[in-house]
Amino acid sequence: MACIDLNADLGEGFGRWRLTDDEQLLSVVTSANVACGFHAGDAPTMRRVCELAAERGVRIGAQVSYRDLAGFGRRAMDVPPAELTAEVAYQIGALEVFARAAGARVAYVKPHGALYNRVVHDEEQAAAVVDGVLLADASLPVLGLPGSRLLVLAGKAGLPVVTEAFADRAYTDAGMLVPRSREGAVITDPDTVVERSLSLARSGEVLSHSGTRIEVRARSLCLHGDTPGAVELARRVRERLEASGVRVEAFA
Repeated sequence: MACIDLNADLGEGFGRWRLTDDEQLLSVVTSANVACGFHAGDAPTMRRVCELAAERGVRIGAQVSYRDLAGFGRRAMDVPPAELTAEVAYQIGALEVFARAAGARVAYVKPHGALYNRVVHDEEQAAAVVDGVLLADASLPVLGLPGSRLLVLAGKAGLPVVTEAFADRAYTDAGMLVPRSREGAVITDPDTVVERSLSLARSGEVLSHSGTRIEVRARSLCLHGDTPGAVELARRVRERLEASGVRVEAFA
């Protein structure tokens, strides 16, 4: 039987501003990528999301980012490796406090936005992220794009690696994500997203931006929580997967 984890980016608020419907999404997903204050999130938000996730048995992941609140962590930045290592460890440690207080633990780490895309190919930045994870907890799994430098280096360092796919993002023929700046990079048709989710979970294949069928083997499927109708779409994806015999469960 096919098995897939469903993850979503949560806690992406700050002060009175909230972007994601955390409570509703936590009734659907099995893993929560919690913003740790660098691209979004603040202490009360992190605490609240950890409590909600722990209540529902959802795994808590640290979504680490460049220090970029104004740009939501999606702007390219050049951060010295030693500084990035310390900041990754800092973010994991901050979230761990609230996870423990809720009776849970940080179960994995996933980079966000510009950092996620950078560590696909940048050896130095990927190594800095790996060092940050090792500094915080050398047993933590790392979630990332199949074939990325991040997962290669994490595996070499002895960290568990978990591959991830995106049903609502377009892929190049090489299996990389199409940059958000390009037209069609984000797939908004709900029916298409649902069918792509099923294909990724059952066969590990998806159509690329050019229409070529490519292999994307992943243990976890990301459902973006910051898109219109995200909760209903997430529910549809999970219902379709389970109705098709796919077991939905956390990887950690």
